[in-house]
Amino acid sequence: MEWGWDNARALIGIALIFGIGWILSERKQSFPWRIVLGAVAIQFGFALLLFGIPPVRNMLFKANVIVDGLQEATRNGTSFVFGYVGDNQAASEIMTGEAPPLFFFQILPVVIVVAALSAILWHWHILRWVTKGFAFVFRKAMGLGGATSLAVSANVFMGMTEAPVLIKPYIRGMTRSEIFILMTAGFATIAGSVLVIYTTFLEGVMANPLAQLLTASIIAAPAAVAMALTMIPETVDERERAHEPDFEYNSTMDAFATGAADGLQIVLNIATMLIAALALLWLANAGLGAFPDVAGEPLSIQRILGWIFAPLMYMIGVPWQEASLSGSLMGIKTVLTEFVAFIELGDVPPEAMDPRTRIITAHAICGFANFGSIGILIGGLNIISPERRETFLELAWKTLIAGTLATCLSGAVVGALPVQLFLGATG
Repeated sequence: MEWGWDNARALIGIALIFGIGWILSERKQSFPWRIVLGAVAIQFGFALLLFGIPPVRNMLFKANVIVDGLQEATRNGTSFVFGYVGDNQAASEIMTGEAPPLFFFQILPVVIVVAALSAILWHWHILRWVTKGFAFVFRKAMGLGGATSLAVSANVFMGMTEAPVLIKPYIRGMTRSEIFILMTAGFATIAGSVLVIYTTFLEGVMANPLAQLLTASIIAAPAAVAMALTMIPETVDERERAHEPDFEYNSTMDAFATGAADGLQIVLNIATMLIAALALLWLANAGLGAFPDVAGEPLSIQRILGWIFAPLMYMIGVPWQEASLSGSLMGIKTVLTEFVAFIELGDVPPEAMDPRTRIITAHAICGFANFGSIGILIGGLNIISPERRETFLELAWKTLIAGTLATCLSGAVVGALPVQLFLGATG
């Protein structure tokens, strides 16, 4: 397997990213060496476990059949509720040629299905034990309290507003560092409900997108913990922190109904944000179009963000000639939403971006750290624990920075390893 300067630079990038976190630290004399080294070891360990062991790797690469099954199941529901509007096959018969899928009626409803399924799997103790397994690793390797480790591991599969519900009774007594960990983990990972949609955007342009994005969310979780504790080191002894709670649904039907209702709220929120974000992006680019061309091309938000974020993407292993394109996607994710960034990444033709760069970029944008999510996260946490509102508001902008750096650490881990490890046979 090939390994060169781009890979070595990603290793240096990991150190530089933690250096940025240390510069922003509230207690520079308390750099958490053990936690940082443990987090990096866990990241590389998860990446090598999932992609380096052939049986595990083959199973992971075949996981896209899950996406196909969920899409087919969703179409069965949408075609009944929405008629031909929810069934792309029927729409294709009406239109000339193959009809493009209607985003709101045919793509977004999969969020409702996955949210309901996740809630049921939690009630049946399947997802609960998977989450507790990750929590055990974080607790032992990084010294987290029980409640914090559960919330961090839950963020790998659930959303940034759903995961805190699992530890709702404990948030009131959590330390400032623990709340920062909770918020940063929410920004550095993505919910399983939208992961399936992002996978559909990348099908055909990136190898094994479901495996890549699931791994990105997993290895970003320990990075979020390490970055949060680098910026706000813990001062309270582990024995005095909150212990692990146990969240329960009343029944399978309660889990189904609650999950489906939560999924609907997510769908409406996504649709609202996309309408506003894409409209504002168009207006901004239309305004910039009035300026003279730069380097032979019109100015755009994407190009400007690319220039700003290019050094960061170069630092985590992207070749300089592609750093501007990769950086523009990172900027779009931060200023608008990761949803728009994944749509843009899916629209980049295979020949326009090296497979390694696409994988690193996908890992780096795989998180909720953006301006719009600040309001969503604060609003959700205020409902769960209104007495800690001042703490949530105080930590909001630091969370955006920490979450962004954590996802970049995820991209750097991939960038440091040989790209052939992540390609394999398309599945």
